[in-house]
Formats: sequence, C-alpha cells, structure tokens
Amino acid sequence: MGREKVFNAAMGIVLLATGFSASLGIASEPPPEGDTGSVSVRLYLTEGALPTDDPNAASWNSIQPSEFKLAPQVHWPDRIQEVTVKSVKVRGMHNGQELAIMVEYEDPSEDPADAAALEFMVGDKKAHFAHGQEMLQVEGGPVNIWYWKKENGKAIDMSAKGFKTLRPQEQQDVSATGVWQGGTWRVVFSRPLQTGDEHDVQINPGEWTSVAFAFWDGQIVDGAVKEKGSQKAVSSWWYVRAEPPPDNSIFGYVVLGIAIAAGFEFFLIRKIRRGNQA
Repeated sequence: MGREKVFNAAMGIVLLATGFSASLGIASEPPPEGDTGSVSVRLYLTEGALPTDDPNAASWNSIQPSEFKLAPQVHWPDRIQEVTVKSVKVRGMHNGQELAIMVEYEDPSEDPADAAALEFMVGDKKAHFAHGQEMLQVEGGPVNIWYWKKENGKAIDMSAKGFKTLRPQEQQDVSATGVWQGGTWRVVFSRPLQTGDEHDVQINPGEWTSVAFAFWDGQIVDGAVKEKGSQKAVSSWWYVRAEPPPDNSIFGYVVLGIAIAAGFEFFLIRKIRRGNQA
C-alpha cells in the first residue's frame, strides 16, 4: 500500500467522523417547507458586546434581514380595517449570554404613541398568536410579550394567557431602544438568553422558538390616536433560532484520523524495511 492509499484511508476516517458529528442532531431541524413558520429569524452568534443601544450600528447592516407581512388585528374588538405598518424586517444576534433583536418598519411620522411588540410561546403548549387565546383547534397557552413605546422609550416584559389577561411581570428582564429616521423605525429589543423566570421564553441556541410581531401607529387623527390597544398591525407565528456554537469535535476526529493513518504508514514502512533486510 503506497502513500496515496494511506492518505485515502485517512480521509475515509475523516469523512466517517464528519457523518457521525452531523448525525448527533445538535440543533433542531428547521420547520418543514410550506409550514406556517417556513420563514425564520436567525440570531447570529457573535463575540463581545451587542449593539443593544444603537439601532444604527454598522453591525446591524451586515445582517441579512427576514421580512414578514402584517395585517390588521381582527380577532377581537376594537378591530381596525387598515394599518400603517404593512411589513417588518427583523435582524438578530447573540453572544452566548445575551440576545438582541431589531425590528425595522416604515411609519411616516414619529409619534409618542408609536409602539412595537414581540410575542413568544412559553413552554410546550401550543398558543394562538392573539395573546395565547384558545381558538378553534388551538389550545390556549401562556405567551411572553416584549412591549416598547416611544412615549417612555422603555420596554415592558409582559405575560398573557388569553384576551384581557395581559399583565406586566414582576421580574423585568427586557430592554429596548428605538430610533426614528426618514419615515422608518428601528427598535432593538435585548435580554439574556436565559432568565430563570418561568413566565419568560427561554432561548436555547440551536432550538426553534415561535415568535410573532405587532405594531401601533400613534399618529393623532381627528383628535384621537390612530392605532391603540387591540387596533394594531400583527403577524402570525413565525420562528426564531439562535445559532449554536460551532461543533469543534470534528477536529478531534480529524486529528485522530491523521494519527491512525500516520501510525499505519509507519507500520508499513517498518514492515517493508524488514522484508528488504531479510
């Protein structure tokens, strides 16, 4: 057996190791094509501090956004037939400890009552995106809502389990910063991946989590706020996934494969030399 065959044997070990690593199923499989949540938000893994207080940071522009269509909320009164915000672009990142999600959407005017919210399912129980309300074949379940309003510039960490059950949580874990410029809002929500609060969604890198979005145009029209309370633009459930850390175990298999190949080659060389000396 020559050097070429020895090299091929080593590569075979490496490929076997690669296949073994992939079969471990470290991360959840993406939603099936055609499913309601076939579009998702990717939270890119990065190092160091996140730009949580700067929606215009250059690092946000380097991320390809996911875009979601929005529609008027029609599940319970007071309803609205037309909304200002028709779609939202979403970007995200995390550093293994903290996450940041930025929503970007068009709104022609900056108003004190402008607001945005992210909603997440909590636990394994399927919930409707309308505050976890039980509907038709969808069980009611708890949801965690992160709400931001221009008026006070702060985020509120909230919980709900059906209509008229929305309440601020005792433990507040969410922060938010919003910037309006040229008819566009950019709002960054941030929070630790894990909070230890049973009422919160817990973000585990590699796993898929259901997320929905809502927005309010706070413009004053005929002496009243245009969109407030249940009058808002909403999305259905989509998905968010924090990138898991790279699996470096493959490098261990590569080193092992090369070591085995080198040892095998050394054995062959010794054997050939002994044969020549006989």
